[in-house]
Amino acid sequence: MDFSDVIEAIKALSFEEKQEIQLLLQQYLREERRQEIYDNYKKAKLEEKNGELKFSANIDQLKQMMEE
Repeated sequence: MDFSDVIEAIKALSFEEKQEIQLLLQQYLREERRQEIYDNYKKAKLEEKNGELKFSANIDQLKQMMEE
C-alpha cells in the first residue's frame, strides 16, 4: 500500500473516523518529537561527558562555532 492508497482509504472513512485518525496522528507526532528531544538530550550528555561541548559568552565566537 503506498501513500496515495492510504489517502484514498482515509477519504472513504466517516467523519468520526477521520477525526480519530487526526487525533492519533497528533499523538504519534508528539511521541516522535518527544523521542527526538530525548535522543538529542542523550547525545548532548554524552558529548558533555566526552568533553566535546564548547561554550562561549562571545556572540562572534558562538556564530563561528555554529558554522563549524
